[in-house]
Amino acid sequence: MPDYVVNRLLAALNKRGLPISGSRILLLGLAYKKNSGDARESPTIRIAELLLRMGADVRAADPLVTEPTDIAAAVARVDATPQEIAADAVVLLTDHDAFTAAGIGCHARFILGCRRVLAGANVETL
Repeated sequence: MPDYVVNRLLAALNKRGLPISGSRILLLGLAYKKNSGDARESPTIRIAELLLRMGADVRAADPLVTEPTDIAAAVARVDATPQEIAADAVVLLTDHDAFTAAGIGCHARFILGCRRVLAGANVETL
Protein backbone atom coordinates (compact mmCIF):
# COMPACT_ATOMS: atom_id res chain seq x y z
CA MET A 1 0.00 0.00 0.00
CA PRO A 2 2.81 2.54 0.67
CA ASP A 3 3.97 2.19 -2.95
CA TYR A 4 0.41 2.80 -4.16
CA VAL A 5 0.07 5.92 -1.99
CA VAL A 6 3.34 7.33 -3.36
CA ASN A 7 2.29 6.59 -6.95
CA ARG A 8 -1.05 8.35 -6.40
CA LEU A 9 0.75 11.34 -4.90
CA LEU A 10 3.20 11.42 -7.80
CA ALA A 11 0.33 11.40 -10.31
CA ALA A 12 -1.54 14.14 -8.42
CA LEU A 13 1.53 16.38 -8.29
CA ASN A 14 2.24 15.79 -11.99
CA LYS A 15 -1.36 16.73 -12.78
CA ARG A 16 -0.75 20.04 -10.98
CA GLY A 17 2.52 20.63 -12.84
CA LEU A 18 4.72 19.97 -9.81
CA PRO A 19 7.68 17.61 -9.82
CA ILE A 20 8.07 15.36 -6.80
CA SER A 21 11.72 16.38 -6.56
CA GLY A 22 11.90 19.51 -4.44
CA SER A 23 8.21 19.49 -3.50
CA ARG A 24 7.44 19.94 0.19
CA ILE A 25 5.30 17.03 1.39
CA LEU A 26 3.71 16.92 4.85
CA LEU A 27 2.83 13.47 6.16
CA LEU A 28 0.13 13.70 8.82
CA GLY A 29 0.30 10.76 11.16
CA LEU A 30 3.18 8.49 12.09
CA ALA A 31 1.09 6.16 14.25
CA TYR A 32 -0.17 2.85 12.96
CA LYS A 33 -3.75 3.62 13.99
CA LYS A 34 -6.02 6.48 15.01
CA ASN A 35 -5.44 8.22 18.35
CA SER A 36 -2.49 5.97 19.18
CA GLY A 37 1.10 6.88 19.87
CA ASP A 38 2.40 3.55 18.58
CA ALA A 39 4.38 3.94 15.34
CA ARG A 40 5.65 0.35 15.14
CA GLU A 41 5.16 -1.06 11.63
CA SER A 42 3.58 2.17 10.42
CA PRO A 43 3.34 2.48 6.63
CA THR A 44 4.33 6.15 6.99
CA ILE A 45 7.95 5.11 7.40
CA ARG A 46 8.05 3.37 4.00
CA ILE A 47 6.16 6.25 2.35
CA ALA A 48 8.69 8.73 3.72
CA GLU A 49 11.60 6.61 2.48
CA LEU A 50 10.15 6.39 -1.04
CA LEU A 51 9.47 10.13 -1.20
CA LEU A 52 12.97 10.95 0.02
CA ARG A 53 14.48 8.74 -2.69
CA MET A 54 12.52 10.77 -5.25
CA GLY A 55 13.98 14.01 -3.91
CA ALA A 56 10.97 15.35 -2.00
CA ASP A 57 11.32 17.61 1.04
CA VAL A 58 9.46 15.37 3.50
CA ARG A 59 8.12 16.48 6.86
CA ALA A 60 5.98 14.54 9.32
CA ALA A 61 3.57 15.59 12.04
CA ASP A 62 2.03 13.44 14.74
CA PRO A 63 1.13 14.92 18.13
CA LEU A 64 0.73 11.49 19.73
CA VAL A 65 3.98 9.82 18.66
CA THR A 66 6.56 11.15 21.08
CA GLU A 67 9.07 8.30 21.10
CA PRO A 68 11.80 8.13 18.44
CA THR A 69 10.66 6.25 15.35
CA ASP A 70 12.35 4.46 12.48
CA ILE A 71 11.56 7.36 10.17
CA ALA A 72 14.60 8.62 8.28
CA ALA A 73 16.69 11.34 9.89
CA ALA A 74 16.12 13.45 6.75
CA VAL A 75 12.42 13.74 7.64
CA ALA A 76 11.82 16.78 9.81
CA ARG A 77 9.36 16.25 12.66
CA VAL A 78 7.10 19.31 12.75
CA ASP A 79 3.85 20.46 14.30
CA ALA A 80 0.80 20.65 12.04
CA THR A 81 0.80 24.45 11.92
CA PRO A 82 -0.89 26.41 9.12
CA GLN A 83 2.55 27.15 7.65
CA GLU A 84 3.44 23.43 7.50
CA ILE A 85 0.00 22.47 6.19
CA ALA A 86 0.51 24.94 3.32
CA ALA A 87 3.00 22.45 1.81
CA ASP A 88 2.81 21.45 -1.84
CA ALA A 89 0.93 18.34 -0.69
CA VAL A 90 -0.43 16.97 2.57
CA VAL A 91 -0.92 13.22 2.95
CA LEU A 92 -3.33 12.29 5.73
CA LEU A 93 -2.17 8.84 6.83
CA THR A 94 -3.57 8.59 10.35
CA ASP A 95 -6.87 10.24 11.18
CA HIS A 96 -6.14 11.41 14.71
CA ASP A 97 -8.86 13.55 16.28
CA ALA A 98 -6.22 16.29 16.57
CA PHE A 99 -6.19 16.62 12.76
CA THR A 100 -9.43 18.48 12.13
CA ALA A 101 -10.94 18.89 8.68
CA ALA A 102 -11.21 22.64 9.21
CA GLY A 103 -7.61 22.93 10.34
CA ILE A 104 -6.24 20.98 7.42
CA GLY A 105 -8.66 21.83 4.64
CA CYS A 106 -8.45 25.60 4.84
CA HIS A 107 -4.64 25.77 4.74
CA ALA A 108 -3.66 22.90 2.43
CA ARG A 109 -3.21 23.38 -1.31
CA PHE A 110 -3.70 19.69 -1.99
CA ILE A 111 -4.57 16.77 0.30
CA LEU A 112 -4.27 13.08 -0.44
CA GLY A 113 -6.60 11.52 2.09
CA CYS A 114 -5.83 7.91 2.91
CA ARG A 115 -8.61 7.57 5.51
CA ARG A 116 -11.68 8.96 3.68
CA VAL A 117 -12.45 11.49 6.41
CA LEU A 118 -11.91 14.68 4.37
CA ALA A 119 -13.77 16.14 1.42
CA GLY A 120 -13.42 19.24 -0.67
CA ALA A 121 -12.09 20.67 -3.91
CA ASN A 122 -8.48 20.29 -2.75
CA VAL A 123 -8.91 16.69 -1.50
CA GLU A 124 -8.29 13.46 -3.38
CA THR A 125 -9.09 10.24 -1.54
CA LEU A 126 -7.81 6.72 -2.05
